[in-house]
Formats: sequence, structure tokens, C-alpha cells
Amino acid sequence: MIDKKNMKILKILQEKARIPNAEVSRQVGLAPSAVLERIRKMENQGIIDGYEVRLNPERFSRKQVAFIEIMPQPDAHIPDLGEKLAAIADILEVHYTAGNDGFLLKVRTTDTETLGEMLQKKITTIDEVLSTRTITVLSTIKETSRITID
Repeated sequence: MIDKKNMKILKILQEKARIPNAEVSRQVGLAPSAVLERIRKMENQGIIDGYEVRLNPERFSRKQVAFIEIMPQPDAHIPDLGEKLAAIADILEVHYTAGNDGFLLKVRTTDTETLGEMLQKKITTIDEVLSTRTITVLSTIKETSRITID
């Protein structure tokens, strides 16, 4: 069960995961040991999946963002195709979608040339891939992995 104190802790951690425990305890009005115990319980319950460092993509020559729609072959084994796509470097997200019953990928590459190489040499060479459609991002207004907590 997530009470108001836990919700406040989660909001704080989503904002800054490396915040000192003493600062979290000050903001929520609990002893540091109580805050630590609540965080550990939420980790054990699977409410908190983990902690990540967000890297600046430009510092690693990964400025090009694109979304790629994958149309599988009619006889494709969807779980296997999903795993093959997920194993390709620079593919950040793999989603199986309704509608066209295909995949939507989010990728980050150096530039459009590298994006083209990924498509030609890694994605379209997978037997289960029937076709692709690529949407290149010109600029990003918002990008986050935070979820809304009510």
C-alpha cells in the first residue's frame, strides 16, 4: 500500500534519485531510518524498479533520434522478433503495438547515415521483418521517463 508519505518519497526520488536520505527525511517529516525502511520496502515490493543515470546524448554522439515502425512477416514469431530487435545497440525502446500489429522502436544514433546503416544492416536483415517506416526527429521538446504520481 502506498500512503501519502510514500507518495511524497516517490515524487522526491523521481525528481532527484541521488538526493541524500537525510534531505528526503527532512522533506517528508520522518526519521532517516524510517525513510530508508520505506524505500527498501518499496524496492522489495517492485514499486521502485531501480535507479538510472541519465547521460547527455550529445556527449556520446547520439544526437539523432528516430522512431521506426516495424511490420512483421505474417508468420513471424512476435516474442522472438521483439527480442532480436531489443538486442540491437542504439535501440532504446521496443513496443509491440495494436492497430497494424507491429513494433514501434525508439532509437538514438550519431546521425542519419548511422541510422540508415542500422536499418540496412541490422533491422531489415532480420527474416521476420516485412517492412519498416522511419520517422526522424527534428527537435525534442520533452523527453522523460517519469510517470505521473497522483
